[in-house]
Amino acid sequence: MESGAGEGSSSMFSTADDDESLKSTTDADLLKRAWRTEKTAPEILHIEANLVQRSLEQIQLMEDTVEDFINNGVDPLIVSLSQMDLDRTMFLLRSYLRIRLQKIEKYMIHIHKTTELWNQLSKQEQTFANRCIKDLEEHFDKSVLSKLPDRYKSSLKQSVISEEDDMVPEPQLDTYVICRTNRSLGALQLDNRRNLLSCSGVEDPVDLNTNDLYAVRYKSIKPLVYCGQINLV
Repeated sequence: MESGAGEGSSSMFSTADDDESLKSTTDADLLKRAWRTEKTAPEILHIEANLVQRSLEQIQLMEDTVEDFINNGVDPLIVSLSQMDLDRTMFLLRSYLRIRLQKIEKYMIHIHKTTELWNQLSKQEQTFANRCIKDLEEHFDKSVLSKLPDRYKSSLKQSVISEEDDMVPEPQLDTYVICRTNRSLGALQLDNRRNLLSCSGVEDPVDLNTNDLYAVRYKSIKPLVYCGQINLV
């Protein structure tokens, strides 16, 4: 899948604070980081459009290079190593896009009605989500909803008295994740860290130091993940 949307300053690996470190990081490393973060996050993240496009171009170049090596009788070991690099890049890219499609299939309605999440998708992913929603609604209507009383014909609510869309699955942002800080962020208060020695329930501030690992609720660090200051592992 090509990535036609979502290019901009909101990309989590393109913040100004990280420009210096990214200069010495290869696209293979960035793709691996994007894949790992997307795989760990409970919700769908911003599409790394530019990275996906560069990876597609690199895959094409690597395929041409391997083919030239074979035709020119280059040492089989070199051909094998080049093929391994190609296979690794293809696996990461395919897996990254597949994970995103799986999230879209699982949370399609929630993503569609949440502007922030909808804008995280590429144009192709938005088209895919719209098609999935249409197919799901048609299937529900033909197989079940058309046979139910009017008050139960909604695919979003249990009945007409429901005030919210209580049948729409949503990502669990309270899920615990393992994260690593890219640089020192100072003392922050996380909503899952409470002072066990007091009865006040006041949250303990946590010193987030460079390269330290933490187990926290995803929603506590969501903004830091979005801006690329914290990576999920």
